[in-house]
Amino acid sequence: MKVLLVHNFYRSSAPSGEDSVYKNEKELLIGGGVEVISYERFNDNISSRSMAAFSAVWSNKTYREVSELIEKEKPDIAHFHNIWYLISPSAYYACKEAGVAVVQTLHNFRMFCANGLLMRDGRVCEDCLGRAPWRAAAYGCYRSSRLYSLPVVASEIIHRAKRTWVDAVDAYVALTEFGKRKFVECGLPAEKIFIKPNFLSDPPAPNYAAADYAIYMGRLSEEKGLDVLVDALASDDKGVASSPLKVKIVGEGPLRAHLEGKAWDKGLSNIEFLGRKDFSECLDLLSHASFTIVPSVCYENFPMAIREAFACGKPVVGSNLGAVASIIRNRETGLLFQPGNPEDLASKITWMAGNKDACIQMGRNARAEFESKYTADRNFGMLMGIYQKTIDRYRR
Repeated sequence: MKVLLVHNFYRSSAPSGEDSVYKNEKELLIGGGVEVISYERFNDNISSRSMAAFSAVWSNKTYREVSELIEKEKPDIAHFHNIWYLISPSAYYACKEAGVAVVQTLHNFRMFCANGLLMRDGRVCEDCLGRAPWRAAAYGCYRSSRLYSLPVVASEIIHRAKRTWVDAVDAYVALTEFGKRKFVECGLPAEKIFIKPNFLSDPPAPNYAAADYAIYMGRLSEEKGLDVLVDALASDDKGVASSPLKVKIVGEGPLRAHLEGKAWDKGLSNIEFLGRKDFSECLDLLSHASFTIVPSVCYENFPMAIREAFACGKPVVGSNLGAVASIIRNRETGLLFQPGNPEDLASKITWMAGNKDACIQMGRNARAEFESKYTADRNFGMLMGIYQKTIDRYRR
């Protein structure tokens, strides 16, 4: 089988989670003996907002280049990861006109939501779900700007009218059962959506022993719920503030200065901001932690931190919301707390810190879950099955 992989990188200097998933799947396919060709573009090359807006609707450059690549290489199937903003849906049509089946992985809600998160003003927002997304332009959902939101909204409306998402894509890959349900609500055909989670190649050996700290790993931005975590760590009545357990925050983002200032104002000594670490450093920190915290206030699709925690044999304290709640089995591979509620999060952190044997057993369960669902071998089989079913359906 010959596979055309298509991906639009956000920033070459700071790879996104989608960029990492794309690279991992590319290596997985090549390592499995699949012939891979790729078409890649980089948003670093965007010279202006107007260029990005126009390209998001339709890129003649992409259409031409993908058509030429297909004519030369003759792939059996095309697998898309991210198309925003330089690739655009024009690449789907280049594949369809050449008779190549199209698979699209659903990393976010960008097809139906201007900011891709189904979130506004710090909380879940479904105002545009199943209806014309003009509200996104009125609210300035893309980059907090009505001006920048207009072309993004226009692109969504145009491609809904053209039935691009329904007719030009032969199969979708959702990362969780929750994701599939939500995308069906958005208007995608349920029969076209497969479920295949993210995976981790070369996982470390699990370490069930733990130091007296929990860990957060990820971007320091509004949707990740870090304000909720800081408030939880300041909670006196739940015993967190006086507990010997500390929380290490690994990552960078626009909220770092705000969060550090908030922790300072509250006089917190139980929180440590470590900044960005490379992947091996993250795994080392994680392998010695008691558990991971994922306090997201958005739906998420598949947080990498959960995959890595399970691989290291660590349970997760996560928001009872969206994909996080879909992945964690409450009291078996972690604990779920009411999203946005610092008191409930504080009580779950305190329980974990005071029940080390139960925490370790949850970590063992988490590692077993990883081995059954999130390994490279398991993922390769699922991916090849999706390709073959899509090709067979396309040819009928």
